Amino acid sequence: MPDVVVIGAGVVGAACAFYAARAGLSVVVVDQGTVAGGTTGAGEGNVLVSDKEPGPELDLALLSSGLWAELAVAVGGFEYEPKGGLVVAETPEVLTALTGLAAKQESSGVRAAVVDPEEYEPHIARGLAGGVHYPQDAQVQPMLAAARLLRASGAEVRTGVRVTGFARSGDRVTGVRTDAGDLRAGAVVNAAGTWAGDVAALAGINLPVLPRRGFILVTEPLPEPLIRHKVYTAAYVTNVASEDEGLETSAVVEGTPAGTILIGASRERVGYDRNIAYPVLARLAEQAIALFPALAGRQAIRAYCGFRPYCPDHLPVIGPDPRAPGLYHATGHEGAGIGLAPATGLLISQLLTSSSGQLGSSDRPGPSSRFSTSSGSDPSGGPGPFAESSESGGLGESGMSGDRLDIDLFPFRPERFA
Repeated sequence: MPDVVVIGAGVVGAACAFYAARAGLSVVVVDQGTVAGGTTGAGEGNVLVSDKEPGPELDLALLSSGLWAELAVAVGGFEYEPKGGLVVAETPEVLTALTGLAAKQESSGVRAAVVDPEEYEPHIARGLAGGVHYPQDAQVQPMLAAARLLRASGAEVRTGVRVTGFARSGDRVTGVRTDAGDLRAGAVVNAAGTWAGDVAALAGINLPVLPRRGFILVTEPLPEPLIRHKVYTAAYVTNVASEDEGLETSAVVEGTPAGTILIGASRERVGYDRNIAYPVLARLAEQAIALFPALAGRQAIRAYCGFRPYCPDHLPVIGPDPRAPGLYHATGHEGAGIGLAPATGLLISQLLTSSSGQLGSSDRPGPSSRFSTSSGSDPSGGPGPFAESSESGGLGESGMSGDRLDIDLFPFRPERFA
């Protein structure tokens, strides 16, 4: 009987398995498909702080940014590129808004500088109003990242296994039922991405995670690097925060170590429709060429789509579920799951081990090290999800640690799941 079953072998589930194992827990990962076969395999590998307003998600992103750098040394093999991001504005009005956001982000610990885009990207379109450079932005190869984290964790990985229900002892979740048999465990982590709501429903829980489709165009490999940073227009920040179900696009362009150029980004809520939307691809191509005219005439060799796990309040869902003791969630990151995965996994591992060392205790334990709540209470009247903390402890064999994160992080407030 393992200590933890993680549902989902994407990068978030892999990070949960990695940090849980480094905290000394035995872990089994189950997935109805393959490793990185869902959202992770359809992502660009963004590790961004530039696209987030000050608040808990930005704090999580800053922690995760540092953890990715540490993982690149400790685990490696997933094409970590700390190349920085460049956000550009087409008009003076947009530049004013962009620099205002950067100033607010800097107060939270983000490094940002107003720059001339042409000095950072020689091939970028002329006549832009300006830009902001974010040196902490990075990129990883997401499928490799998930696979490497799982291998480094030593967890048992069972693919092609579909969860059909939960084992219970009273109200407490004590494992999962699958089409390959029951699997008992001390705790279960729901890291099923866009399917996390369906998984939660098997426990009788409402978790409103919805798929939000996005397309990516991939060019032929170019003989020499054309784009140095992750480059996107300021409209991308607005689209990330939008609640609109309809199509939204903004230019996002970046290179890869293989020489190809990745072009995005689109967002729309159309369920799990995988049909290729050629008008969307055409718009993405037009926006990319407008930003980098040198892309005109280059061949697109493929296009693919993925589904971001979207939560209506635009915050991920991380932590124990008081409605089903023993069940933890790590989902709802939308397009930021790859970037936020290490911090999510670290927090889940510390919640699992808890300050008292009791895995999955029913009193919603606090983390074991370096994390505390700013308020320590939940408006519903119960204890906050991080009501306890201890400055001792650590991450077991990994030797890794993040900066102190003093926030009341993504709690299970009743109004989120009513």
